[in-house]
Amino acid sequence: MSANGSSETVCRSEVRPSNNSCSQKELSITASVISMTVGIFSNGLALFILIKSYIRIRIKSKASFLLFASSLVLTDLLGHLINGSLVLLVYSFHKKWETFDPYRIVCSVFGACMVFFGLTPLFLGSVMAVERCIGIIRPIFHSTALAPHHMKRLLGLMWLLAALVAVLPVLLWRPYKVQSSRSWCFFHMEEPRDWLDVLLPLIFSMLGLLALLLSIVCNALTSCALLQDRLRRKHHCRSTSYHLEMICQLLAIMLVSCVCWGPLLIHVIVVSTRAQDERASSSLLMVIRMATWNQILDPWVYILLRKAVLRKIFMLFHSCWGPKSHNLNRWQRSMLHSSMETSNSGAGPTDCRCPGRLPLSDTAIKSIT
Repeated sequence: MSANGSSETVCRSEVRPSNNSCSQKELSITASVISMTVGIFSNGLALFILIKSYIRIRIKSKASFLLFASSLVLTDLLGHLINGSLVLLVYSFHKKWETFDPYRIVCSVFGACMVFFGLTPLFLGSVMAVERCIGIIRPIFHSTALAPHHMKRLLGLMWLLAALVAVLPVLLWRPYKVQSSRSWCFFHMEEPRDWLDVLLPLIFSMLGLLALLLSIVCNALTSCALLQDRLRRKHHCRSTSYHLEMICQLLAIMLVSCVCWGPLLIHVIVVSTRAQDERASSSLLMVIRMATWNQILDPWVYILLRKAVLRKIFMLFHSCWGPKSHNLNRWQRSMLHSSMETSNSGAGPTDCRCPGRLPLSDTAIKSIT
């Protein structure tokens, strides 16, 4: 409210040929407030759901997945709070950085937060994909070698790596620079002074693209392994339903990250390696806005792609298809039975009942004894 009021005062006091810049400023403030509010609500709701599931879960592999997912949503929530507050601070001073930030301290914090809260979700998404890939393809190694304290150390390592990349420009005396729109700070990419100004944004982009590539490869391997296991299995075994839920969430996270962050990471590489013009500056602002949608869409993956929601969507589609899908109905009953057995059994052993092996009767047992 205060940002909108101060913006209106400035627009009235200044003499301009048109009101386009004033309306554009008010629109930017409104969009920032709406984005911040929606992001905080979405991530808060997803964090509540994930923490509730983490407390109730009794399956070790699922608990590791929920730990990383909760950390990812918490990171997105903090990113909305901190970056959104800094944006509102900039607009409240009418983008006059010389007035409220003469020593470029706020700009350095703003740029470091942009890098940290941008890389951390990509790192966590790739670690989640690797963890699920090992859990599906090498389950014995996963259960014996990857203990919960190892997962927590790996989580801290990802946060530490993202923080190191974020503070690297400050440590190398290459501080973040106010961009041409004067509403945010990022790497110094316009007219780089030396090779360091080119190297720092390249490190950011290459690490992000590497995390995306790792997620794509691991999720592809995990999906193929689950599909192969499903087609090869002639009898019904329990303990596989929650794997399908997790891989659906991972594929959705990967898709959101590629769509939101891919253009920015590629654009930073292109801008850093060639001369920049006005069109490059405007397109950089557009792709950075696309990247901010990642923190809004991520939590809805965990809100919508849950087992209960997927089951309702599946039943809705099945009711629309009618009686033509007998095999689909049989698969649905199998999955529902698997989900109930998995939730009731917890982390118990996975016993499979094959149709070729009948249980021993009481008479047979007495004859043996």
